[in-house]
Amino acid sequence: MNVNVTKRSGRLEPVNLDKIHRVITWAAEGLENVSVSQVELQSHIQLYEGMKTADIQAIIIKTAADLISEETPDYQYMAARLAIFHLRKLAYGEFEPPHLHDHVEALVKAKKYDAHLLDDYSRAEFEQMNTHIDHCRDMNFTYAAVNQMQGKYLVQNRVTGKIYETPQMLYMLVSACLFSKHDKATRMQYVLDFYDAISQFKLSLPTPIMAGVRTPTRQFSSCVLIDTDDSLDSINASASAIVKYVSQRAGIGINAGKIRALGSEIRQGEALHTGCIPFYKYFQTAVKSCSQGGVRGGAATLFYPLWHLEVESLLVLKNNRGVEDNRIRHLDYGVQINRLMYQRLIEQKNITLFSPSDVPRLYDAFFADQSEFERLYIAAENTPDIRKKTLKASELFALLMQERAQTGRIYIQNVDHCNTHSAFNAQLAPIKQSNLCMEITLPTKPLEHIFDKNGEIALCTLSAFNLGAIDSLDELASLATLIVTALDNLLDYQNYPLASAEIPAKARRSLGVGVINFAYYLAKNYVKYSDGSANKLTHQSFEAIQYYLLKASNKLAKEKGACAYFNDTSYAQGLLPIDHYKKSIDEFADFPLQYDWEALRQDIQQHGLRNSTLSAIMPSETSSQISNATNGIEPPRGLVSIKQSKDGVLKQVVPEIQRLKPHYELLWQMPNNTGYLQLCAIIQKFIDQSISANTNYDPLKFNDHKVPMQTLMSDLLIAYKYGLKTLYYHNTRDHAKESKEPTNHTIEIADIDECESGACKI
Repeated sequence: MNVNVTKRSGRLEPVNLDKIHRVITWAAEGLENVSVSQVELQSHIQLYEGMKTADIQAIIIKTAADLISEETPDYQYMAARLAIFHLRKLAYGEFEPPHLHDHVEALVKAKKYDAHLLDDYSRAEFEQMNTHIDHCRDMNFTYAAVNQMQGKYLVQNRVTGKIYETPQMLYMLVSACLFSKHDKATRMQYVLDFYDAISQFKLSLPTPIMAGVRTPTRQFSSCVLIDTDDSLDSINASASAIVKYVSQRAGIGINAGKIRALGSEIRQGEALHTGCIPFYKYFQTAVKSCSQGGVRGGAATLFYPLWHLEVESLLVLKNNRGVEDNRIRHLDYGVQINRLMYQRLIEQKNITLFSPSDVPRLYDAFFADQSEFERLYIAAENTPDIRKKTLKASELFALLMQERAQTGRIYIQNVDHCNTHSAFNAQLAPIKQSNLCMEITLPTKPLEHIFDKNGEIALCTLSAFNLGAIDSLDELASLATLIVTALDNLLDYQNYPLASAEIPAKARRSLGVGVINFAYYLAKNYVKYSDGSANKLTHQSFEAIQYYLLKASNKLAKEKGACAYFNDTSYAQGLLPIDHYKKSIDEFADFPLQYDWEALRQDIQQHGLRNSTLSAIMPSETSSQISNATNGIEPPRGLVSIKQSKDGVLKQVVPEIQRLKPHYELLWQMPNNTGYLQLCAIIQKFIDQSISANTNYDPLKFNDHKVPMQTLMSDLLIAYKYGLKTLYYHNTRDHAKESKEPTNHTIEIADIDECESGACKI
């Protein structure tokens, strides 16, 4: 065939069909149920004079990716290998990667890598790393993983699209950076072991670390919690802090519940307050001001209490009805509730709404002291000259659950559980908010101005164990040591834009290690979410996770000292998560503990912990894809997940589908949320922060294809009864998207008179 193609260099040369065939054959080697000829036939490449070789490769990659299915899952590896072949040509101009030292030297010179790498490591140490690095591990990715790597994680010029590295370079250099200041006698072993753990998917790292560590931009905390006071100075300081952190890849939690209500006095009655909504709009503008360099869009969850005087207006802020003046649709919202509010619902009583500014000390007591909150709340209800509004608890909760159901993104924070089953002493360091994804529970203090050193912005650095990649819970001991040491190092390695973040971050040293691949873990152990069969395995697994994380932090405390604010923790009081969990969990998970918690308690009391918190269960949406794992603890929606990306549709198949297909319990196969919520409760027993836990509803399972309000209320109360601290998404199955048949899936707003105290004890 006398057609010339254009190489990457711009040179024209005759097309070599045999070379194309050899590359496709190489990509298929060792894979099952993939066909080289089928890829070649279905690619339908229409060659023309001057066609770019890169375009030919893109067509072949897409063809292989389109063949991914339940029956032929290995096409995801074939497409990935073809994509890796293409990626290496983009990054290096050839398939073979360069020597690690040469690569780092070139990218430091180009200002893409942090110069400290060449200062901290000798040529001999680079030689060790280069000898150890295994570029063949690139072939273990799925196509979706390579796509996410290229789109979000690999160092690149996001304007021109130029790629500078490949995955194994990323993994080795992240490891080198995190241990660069470690004791030189042992650091190379840590570097190599950590590289093995992350490149073999035993440990999963979050987006800010994967995308940022090794670059000159040193901010890697996934979650930033910002608290605002009821003053213009504090509100302005909070908005400035949001802009600084959203520009550096962080998701934001904003606690804005203390802002006084519409019509409140300003300056002893000189003016009337404009209320919460204008200031919430201000925060939305700050959040959306930066795109985070194309890595991920700015996003935030804003928190306020259920008893706020403006709550009826605040609950509908995401609603599609209404006008822009009374809607703020580009934030998500966390509604803060406590036992007294639930009790009023169950007893069919009223809830009284107040402006926090009109009831001194009530807002602080809401988090720090539940008995004091109840006393102040009832006293305020009985004080005639305090501005208030009273409405039925059932009506207020119905509005809350209606908006949660219809938007999916009105979240729940049970502030009493966040403080009574907490890593912190609520009197010294109360938990007032969560983060973007509802898994972080850390102390915060409002900023009075942007340079305020007494305010506290809470930062949490995340990662996860891949439960599907471990063969024994005993492996968690060494993995916990690796990840706790690495993340603790990161707290000193990264930069901090604000003193109000740096001082507490280094003094609390809070970490949040979670899990990915839980659905696969259950499937390969032949147990399910919904029927109680996974309860014992979950109890044993998360006991091991928390135990080994605490052991690792205690070991670091012996070596480096406990964190400076250790005395603010409940651990300093001799309390462990097993001491203050919600005992109603014992109804379905009364299993004996497997580890020596008493010896650990004594070690912690003697030496402390290096880290105030160790665990949190995050969604891990993107990072799970990198490891070819199921998301966090969530049941998959299908055996093949289909996700949109900027490059089109990405298909990813659950692990070991051909062997384990009958043993996966899919999301919409679950009869209700009860079994899932019980598993979350078991996990919460051990986890010292919180869980991104979702509720899910299929309207076709209910009369008239409507989800009854009674069901929504029951799940909310079950979650509270079992001690869950937070609820994240409300998912409603959209049959209209799954088929061409239009389906009514509205949420019925029903009476909740059936919810009597006998049925809904909390």
